[in-house]
Amino acid sequence: MPALLPVASRVLLLPRALLSMASGSPPSQPSPASGSGYVPGSVSAAFVTCPNEKVAKEIARAVVEKRLAACVNLIPQITSIYEWKGKIEEDSEVLMMIKTQSSLVPALTDFVRSVHPYEVAEVIALPVEQGNSPYLRWVRQVTESVSDSGTALP
Repeated sequence: MPALLPVASRVLLLPRALLSMASGSPPSQPSPASGSGYVPGSVSAAFVTCPNEKVAKEIARAVVEKRLAACVNLIPQITSIYEWKGKIEEDSEVLMMIKTQSSLVPALTDFVRSVHPYEVAEVIALPVEQGNSPYLRWVRQVTESVSDSGTALP
């Protein structure tokens, strides 16, 4: 969709760091919104693709129960086109959008890899720079005990 936007609108979609690099000035570090207490990047959205809804629900429930995530959204019926073992493949999958603390992404990745049916599971995470402060605080609160204990798996 971004390709359909006028050039001026597409510039707004570029990450702040990329715009800073293009202008030659160093990227500025965002500061927590006054009173919000949120540290930009301390929460991440992780993305995992699954072969079907049953597998996605099982993994989603497990990561929430283990407090590796506060919330998981399942987005059904996505189409993935990719190269695998020298062939172009096309599959229908379910996308999991997992909200967690950035510090828990390595434990989340290890857990997903241990239970996922794919030979190479997709687990990628992006830091959340901004958002609804009460929601971001909630994500941190729900997953706090795991991050404090230093272990994610009971």
